[in-house]
Amino acid sequence: MTRTAPTALITGASRGLGETLADFLAAQGYTLILTARTDTELAQVVQKLDYGHPVYGLPGDVADAAHRRALAGFAAEQGGLDLLVNNASDLGASPLPVLARYPLGRLAKLYDTNVVAPLGMVQETLPLLQARRGLVVNISSDAAVGAYPGWGGYGSSKAALDLLTRTLAAEVEGVGVLSVDPGDMRTAMHQDAFPGEDITDRPTPDVTLPFWAWLLGQDPLSVSGARFKAQGERWEVPVEEYSR
Repeated sequence: MTRTAPTALITGASRGLGETLADFLAAQGYTLILTARTDTELAQVVQKLDYGHPVYGLPGDVADAAHRRALAGFAAEQGGLDLLVNNASDLGASPLPVLARYPLGRLAKLYDTNVVAPLGMVQETLPLLQARRGLVVNISSDAAVGAYPGWGGYGSSKAALDLLTRTLAAEVEGVGVLSVDPGDMRTAMHQDAFPGEDITDRPTPDVTLPFWAWLLGQDPLSVSGARFKAQGERWEVPVEEYSR
């Protein structure tokens, strides 16, 4: 198959940051492979992204190994992959419980989505990404470094994802791997973290677009291993600030 455009695979693409990033990439000429658990919302996003380039919606749960294999196989059928965005996340138990009373079964499910699934997606798509010197973006959170009361389950899963990201960057060849903290945003998941509260003071996800425009203009290997804050005054976070 002749390669005519870069291809990106975005998980958790039916709403929030995933939808915003999908729209941005579609406008830049990317072929998109989008996935989310909510098939009706995903179909609506696919229908909206009419920029003249293919957009495919494959509903499913990235915590399911069979779905991860199907996504990678579909990307191979389209000719390859340039960008993997592991955006799908699970908030965990809500209202947010303290760790001393966190239901362990729910914590295991949280880790399946926030840690195991992103690594599984990398494992499945790595040959495709290596063939194109591609980029893996793992979506993190300030909760990974903040030790906020009530956020221990979600935050610890994102801390694990950050370390996983840095280790992959040190181990794999020919692919950039990095993590991005997008900052507080007005999204459904953020609302779930604060049930009944008004979060309209938070910005919408498009506040991060200047960062994405910059990042996707960089050589993937030159930014590999880094952690970025999409709303920060300084985008790249020095390692010593989040690895203490």
